[in-house]
Amino acid sequence: MKSLIANARSFATHVTGCAEEFRALEAGQHPEALFITCSDSRVVPSLITGARPGELFELRTAGNIVPEYCSDHPAGETATIEYAVRVLAVRTLIVCGHSHCGAVGALVRGDDLSGAPAVRGWLERGASAELKAFADDRDDPVVAAAVQRHALAQLDRLRAYPCVAERLSDGRMTLHAWYYEVHTGSVLAHRATDGEAAFLPL
Repeated sequence: MKSLIANARSFATHVTGCAEEFRALEAGQHPEALFITCSDSRVVPSLITGARPGELFELRTAGNIVPEYCSDHPAGETATIEYAVRVLAVRTLIVCGHSHCGAVGALVRGDDLSGAPAVRGWLERGASAELKAFADDRDDPVVAAAVQRHALAQLDRLRAYPCVAERLSDGRMTLHAWYYEVHTGSVLAHRATDGEAAFLPL
């Protein structure tokens, strides 16, 4: 904690070296993309993408889960997505899963989460049924295939959001699924080549 406090105290001094860039931020934000990823402390969106302040709007949830759209009971995650799309007019949505994901791993392994009921409920509501098919990977800490399939399932959730569906229909938005390896720094993106879709290096 001491190092965090020390860096926070000295941050304003570092900012003076790029004062013009930071001063421009008071006029508002114009992020290029909404980056949805896991709350895992090993995943740092601005470090991965090289984004500067104001360039990336972030939504971080346990297991990079996108909740189902429900206007009657809006959640913070839903509001964040809607704000990014309708107010900030981002043109790109990225769902980025990562290796060694504790949330996806717990689902694949069928971990007992009775001691963390809120976590259990969040994962049960947010997990796609397909994850059960990856039970053979329960002893693999990387859980790459399950994480990648999970990221694609979250894109399906996003497509059901009215604001996203509207932008997709008129070509003003694109959706992307990424996979980040915390132990190598490699980033893969889901795309089609030769008629087949797979996660390939960016």
